Amino acid sequence: MKQIDKILHLVTTLYFAIVLVIFLLFDNIKGILKIEELTPTLVVNFFLIGLLLFLISWGTSAMVKSNLEAELSKKETEKNELKAKLYDFEQGVKLKNIEKKLDSLEEDKEASVIRKRQNFK
Repeated sequence: MKQIDKILHLVTTLYFAIVLVIFLLFDNIKGILKIEELTPTLVVNFFLIGLLLFLISWGTSAMVKSNLEAELSKKETEKNELKAKLYDFEQGVKLKNIEKKLDSLEEDKEASVIRKRQNFK
């Protein structure tokens, strides 16, 4: 779609450039075009064709932009989901580390207390 958009912009630009050259050099090229004089109807037709090309070009640009925005929105959502998973994973690791520290603290407390006698055979 991006290629079509670029091509339509190029066609619109070239059309208006050619029409401008025709209008500027009309006296010299009227024999080639087989048009004797510029009538208002002819000029309006040139501009209506240009307007149509411009509107088509503008429409494709709007479609390309909306497609890119939708794609960006999907990627933002995916990025946020990955951030949430990473955060949850980090919190899980931190909780395990805290639990290990608590267990080691409990063992240290038990070590200071006299242990019960064990019978060995």
